[in-house]
Amino acid sequence: MSVPTKLDGRRTALVIVDLQNDFLDAKGAYARGGDTNPMSEPLPERAAQAARALKAQGGLVTASQFTLWPDAQGEPMISPHLKALRPYLKKGDFAPGSWGQANVDALAGLVDVAVCKVAYSAFFNTQLDWVLRKCGIDTVAVCGIVTNGGVASTVRDAHMRDYRTLVLADVCAAFGQQRHDTALADMGNVAEVIDGAAFAQMLA
Repeated sequence: MSVPTKLDGRRTALVIVDLQNDFLDAKGAYARGGDTNPMSEPLPERAAQAARALKAQGGLVTASQFTLWPDAQGEPMISPHLKALRPYLKKGDFAPGSWGQANVDALAGLVDVAVCKVAYSAFFNTQLDWVLRKCGIDTVAVCGIVTNGGVASTVRDAHMRDYRTLVLADVCAAFGQQRHDTALADMGNVAEVIDGAAFAQMLA
């Protein structure tokens, strides 16, 4: 992991990727489909801790919400690759404004800006970059799920946009420790890989 250096909280944003009920809750779409992920269970509280540490220093907390927009018949518009991976997704799952699309309860009152996304990256076809620049942000810390999917894509897009980019390793999870570790090692080429405790220390 990188050696921590001081962060200016007012120029830093936390980007929480996809910590939503349909992904994580026992009543959510993924659990109903049998896709539970024990590695993700500690993430909501860890993300909340990181959010509180940043807000105490005047920083911005953002979240991405994976969204399945309905078509004219009310059916979710699901990309072919996702439909093949998650055939159980159905009408109402990740629907805009629904309980399933919402952030998990642990993040209540902590998220300043949430953006809807339709693919892996929190930057792709969203207003996240616009919001960050309007708020004078030059540093982003990324966490959430999954390490080798939404997190990795968001980290690379942040890097491409010239943000100083950090990954909170213990506030991310994948479907398997090896995938998680491999993704973190790969992201180390474009980001600073630290843990939540180091993030809080860098802000203090």
